Amino acid sequence: MKWFFLALSRYAVFSGRSQRAEFGYFVVMAALIELALFMVDQSMAWTYSNGDWGLLSSVASVVFFIPSITVATRRLHDIGKSGWWQLLVFTGVGILVLIYWFALNGHAGANAYGPNPKEVGHF
Repeated sequence: MKWFFLALSRYAVFSGRSQRAEFGYFVVMAALIELALFMVDQSMAWTYSNGDWGLLSSVASVVFFIPSITVATRRLHDIGKSGWWQLLVFTGVGILVLIYWFALNGHAGANAYGPNPKEVGHF
């Protein structure tokens, strides 16, 4: 949970680097929260006309939108890539490249985006 809250506390910080743990735990926790809220929406019939999304799950998606972009940007910084590489998600195979990059270990020592978060003491 500490990684999830670390990512949320840095919701508007595009600079710096994030470890795999911060990125991974944020993605998993955000998905679980949205799934739980989606199930509440479905059970309470709080869905929109098409029945896909409901009130609570839509609010959660909006709340997690900016933090997910910032943590992904910092994760790409950790491997020495610009956050703009996230735009690959709009291509067909770009999502596979991003998943591969997100799984890579960060650069040892400082890089152009800042010091290694493992050496700085982020947990």
